[in-house]
Amino acid sequence: MTPVLRTRSLTGAVVAAALFAVLGYLVTRDRAPLDSFDVGGRRLEDWADDLPLLVDVLRGVEAAFGTVGMTILTVVLVGVLFLRRHRWAALLAAVVMLATSLATTGLKTWLGRDRPDWQDTLGLHTNHSFPSGHATSSAAFASILVMLLVLFVRRANVRRVGIALVVAWWLLVCLDRVLLGRHFPSDVIGGSLVGVGIFLLALAFIDPRPRSIAAKAEPLPQVYASARRLAVILNPVKVEDVGQFRSIVSAMARESGWSEPTWQYTTIEDPGTGMAEQAAVSGADLVIVCGGDGTVREVCAELAGTGIPVGIIPAGTGNLLARNLGIPLYLRSAIDVALNGQDRAIDLVEVGGDGIEDTHFMVMAGMGFDAAIMEGVNEDIKKRIGWIAYVVSGLKSLMFPAVKVEIQIDDGEPTVHRARTVVVGNVGFLQAGMPLLPDATIDDGILDVVIIHPRQFLSWITVAMRVLRKSPVVDETLDRRTGTRVRIRASADTPRQLDGDSIGEGRELRMECIHGRLLVRVPR
Repeated sequence: MTPVLRTRSLTGAVVAAALFAVLGYLVTRDRAPLDSFDVGGRRLEDWADDLPLLVDVLRGVEAAFGTVGMTILTVVLVGVLFLRRHRWAALLAAVVMLATSLATTGLKTWLGRDRPDWQDTLGLHTNHSFPSGHATSSAAFASILVMLLVLFVRRANVRRVGIALVVAWWLLVCLDRVLLGRHFPSDVIGGSLVGVGIFLLALAFIDPRPRSIAAKAEPLPQVYASARRLAVILNPVKVEDVGQFRSIVSAMARESGWSEPTWQYTTIEDPGTGMAEQAAVSGADLVIVCGGDGTVREVCAELAGTGIPVGIIPAGTGNLLARNLGIPLYLRSAIDVALNGQDRAIDLVEVGGDGIEDTHFMVMAGMGFDAAIMEGVNEDIKKRIGWIAYVVSGLKSLMFPAVKVEIQIDDGEPTVHRARTVVVGNVGFLQAGMPLLPDATIDDGILDVVIIHPRQFLSWITVAMRVLRKSPVVDETLDRRTGTRVRIRASADTPRQLDGDSIGEGRELRMECIHGRLLVRVPR
């Protein structure tokens, strides 16, 4: 953490502590300034008491986010962060929630304020009132969630909605304490100050950002000396602040011993091919590409066979190639891997078909339901809510009609199937770690094929369970094949997609895996 950020966190913690001290003095010594304010809590409790349904809801909120509920939420959050290798963020969350719990207990005992005498009689609370334990824990937890949203959610709209929901939840918990009469309004204000203050204090000493994945390791031996020329290809619509992104990359490049990068921006007319060609011709020793799977595909295909490694900064909606290569989605960590990671030779898949020019893909190609999802995605919705747009489109396309397909693997005899979708993959995992092709490996020279044909709507549940369990069973509902060359021919025009981009309807796709064609930077 920079000295400026640490100073701001400490300043915020001191301000919160000072405000709490003033409030604590007023509620335990001379309460006159707060009497009229706190009595307002009685009027709110009287109003809520006349609405039995509201009281039931408030009691549910009280039970859900009490000590047990918040402990469960904390354990789940810390566990998820740890499993996703955000260990410093997990440590911060654990320290903040534990310190908040201990501080609340100590302050309640020390200040000894009695509960309001108008509180809800069911589940009457008899321990001390100031500060509110619900308010301290919810404020601390909300602060952690807001921090995580700021760190790890790139889409501004999604981040704003997430922060608004977190703040609304915290306010609901605080309002619940007053409407049930469990606490004076000053109790929940004091509790919120404690929770936020402890979070800011911990943040000043525990940096939650992921640490360097590659730079902390010993430098890799150089096979040949190079000028360490760096070229960056950026899809400018995929980053919020282009200037800030350029500043971060340039600074990290200097720290890692690379030259000042040259910059090129993709356009609608040229999504990356021309920029990659120019970088190769200019003698770049490393090309970093920042964008979605489509931009990454164009750049990688142009640099395949050149021996120039490609560093991938995932900035799209799916980012399936980055996910399957273990490249972190956190911006600075991905840049660090691109600059300091190790090179891995991966496969490229050449593609042809009716109505399309010969092209390529890095991740997956498909015909049928999956392509209909990509075709049906509303781009405006996608910009606002990201991957959820695919869920919306998927629900609309769930009963995409089955089509008769002929599939030929290598030089084998063609086989005929009924399928709602056929997916050919160079990698195995979708978003959220769903193992659609669990045996697929990006550098084995083999393509993995899955043929899916749920006969009824509810059969999709069976398919999903088999996929999640990585079931080896194959039948007419879910069949699997492998080979270096795959040809799919449909009996009718069918939607098709490459790496999540719709390429229009057609009847044929021909694919061949080119083994070890491309060098990419991956974590060490």
